[in-house]
Amino acid sequence: MLTGPFNKFESATLYYSLKNSLVTASFSKALLASLAPGGGLWMPTQIPELDNDSLAQLGAMSFADCAARLARHFVDRKFSDEDLSDICRDAYNFPIPIRTMDGYEIDPATPELAGDEFMLELFHGPTLAFKDFAARFMARAASHIMQQTNQERTILVATSGDTGGAIGDAFLNQKGIRVFILFPRGGVSKVQEQQLTTIGGGNANVHAVAVDGSFDDCQQIVKDAFADISFSKKFNLMSANSINVGRVIPQSFYYLWTSLQLKAAYGNKPIVYSIPSGNLGNLTGGLIAQRMGAPISRFIIGNNENNPFVEYLENGEYVPRPSVPTLSNAMDIGRPNNFPRIKKLFDGNYNDIQNACWGASFSDLDTERHMRRVHAETGYVMCPHTAIGHMAMSAFSEDVDIDFLKVNVATAHPAKFADSVERILRIEIDLPEPLQKIQELEKIMHISPPTLDALKEFVEVKSS
Repeated sequence: MLTGPFNKFESATLYYSLKNSLVTASFSKALLASLAPGGGLWMPTQIPELDNDSLAQLGAMSFADCAARLARHFVDRKFSDEDLSDICRDAYNFPIPIRTMDGYEIDPATPELAGDEFMLELFHGPTLAFKDFAARFMARAASHIMQQTNQERTILVATSGDTGGAIGDAFLNQKGIRVFILFPRGGVSKVQEQQLTTIGGGNANVHAVAVDGSFDDCQQIVKDAFADISFSKKFNLMSANSINVGRVIPQSFYYLWTSLQLKAAYGNKPIVYSIPSGNLGNLTGGLIAQRMGAPISRFIIGNNENNPFVEYLENGEYVPRPSVPTLSNAMDIGRPNNFPRIKKLFDGNYNDIQNACWGASFSDLDTERHMRRVHAETGYVMCPHTAIGHMAMSAFSEDVDIDFLKVNVATAHPAKFADSVERILRIEIDLPEPLQKIQELEKIMHISPPTLDALKEFVEVKSS
């Protein structure tokens, strides 16, 4: 059980709807409801501002224990300190390395050996993508609540690649929960599709739905499902996309903890993180961490050709649009869900958002060239998404004349995009064990037109 000064924060943080601030809910209710009545996104009423002593304590902990302490500020009294400790130690049973491109992992005792550029590898969880951090916390928190309240839930999740696999794995065989993963047919990598369509072997509570459309179509179907009150109530719908605040909050944990590790090694040198961005949930988590006191000076955002947020940073105009398919498919999102949350964090002040975020967008040709150059110069193999974030960091470095630590967020193992990476780099990618195990499994998926009616019919069949 966690002890110490953090126990004085018996969190009663409420969440309010961005469409009506008078509508509030506890963390448990916001997590299971996913969206507020009327379709609003939930936001915490308060974000703690941690003092230096508290930050020093957190930095000295393991990541799992740090996450449990931070979670105390955001959950409700359905969770004891011991519950949070158990949840986080079970969820985060994998490493979170910060290393250079030549494989050197930072050591506070010898920081001079590492230089000033790092890869924060967030892909060492069970599905080899950063989505494991949020999905595993979310699944365990939801199960904890449901055990107390004896509820059943139907989870709908739209995925552009990695979210579905992480959610499916996290909720696999959990009692009282059915999961429907919607992904664009032909719009994810071969490895991602194999992962999505083999979870549970067709006999479990997880179902893959290949939608004849784009990721935006998948996302819209999920939104329409929640707007259909009778359908939503009948099946107790819950979203596991980043519209759910239970996905966003845990993403703040690794930003705060890793930035504290870097500060311990490098003192007061400015720290800048680059994030390849699609739905902006990862960035939102980083901005929440910064608000809590994470020593992060700025966030660099990399977009592919689906770049409404980068354009907003450049000219102040936010223009969502239909997505276009790219090499970095998990970021093929033309209407980022979390943009309203980012605006709210800064009370709509465009200058403040610009001061916190800098962005650049790149084509597929740019991405391929960069992947080849980095591999030739350093031997480091990047997935296409990580490459876009790294390009954005390089562009920012050329745009400013300051000395700072560069932290590139590596969001997925390159083996998840082996078909593209092998073609671009002309090398063979060894599949990690979790991916090797699924290669010979039969793919089981339901092919669906991009309509809510089609999804409703499939959910009815699988729920009968």
